[in-house]
Amino acid sequence: MSVVPESHRDLLERPLFAHLATIRPDGLPQVNPMWFSWDGEFLYFTNTTVRHKYRNVTTNPQVAVSINDPDQPYRYLEVRGVVERIDPDPTGAFFLTLADRYALTLDGPPADAEHRVVYLVRPTSTSHQ
Repeated sequence: MSVVPESHRDLLERPLFAHLATIRPDGLPQVNPMWFSWDGEFLYFTNTTVRHKYRNVTTNPQVAVSINDPDQPYRYLEVRGVVERIDPDPTGAFFLTLADRYALTLDGPPADAEHRVVYLVRPTSTSHQ
């Protein structure tokens, strides 16, 4: 059973930007807007192995995600969770799936496809307004 309340699942189902917070090696947070998808169990994000966020989640897999409703700016969902798995995506296939979700037409995979990975985040708790 998901910890995500039914009242806020639409924020995960719509192509909104999620702000993914990770912990840097010095203990400070790092937050970036990210594309994502949701399958009812996991949040999925794409990134590369050459970015700081990859180092952050491989050192400390605890993350937080914030998504606000652009139609009602004070309505939001915060998801705290853990990066349970990191899958390689050397063809950039998941990046292209997300590009389609966010209505971005691309001619092919991203230039950094060989370094692409997919984070699978299992939500452990939420807060919302």
